[in-house]
Amino acid sequence: MPKGYCFLCGRYGDLERHHIFGASNRKKSEKYKLVVNLCGDSCHRNGPNAAHVSPETRQMLHEYGQRKWMEDTGGTIADFIREFGRNYIDQEDV
Repeated sequence: MPKGYCFLCGRYGDLERHHIFGASNRKKSEKYKLVVNLCGDSCHRNGPNAAHVSPETRQMLHEYGQRKWMEDTGGTIADFIREFGRNYIDQEDV
């Protein structure tokens, strides 16, 4: 396990890689470097605000990932939808 700072809580320690877009988009998360390092127990898997537990945290990470992808690729919301299958950000916030 690499050591570093958790993307969510900022705590220093052992980290786990979290693919922002999982399931059928997991390989695309790797391809576009849409992964974050999270402290395993509290922020990744089991805590009340963990990425695999909290819909709010999951949504925040999806929004971050979409914005990062759009910035890195110069893509639009429509391009993102074509690549990942759906939009995660409010179009009024773009």
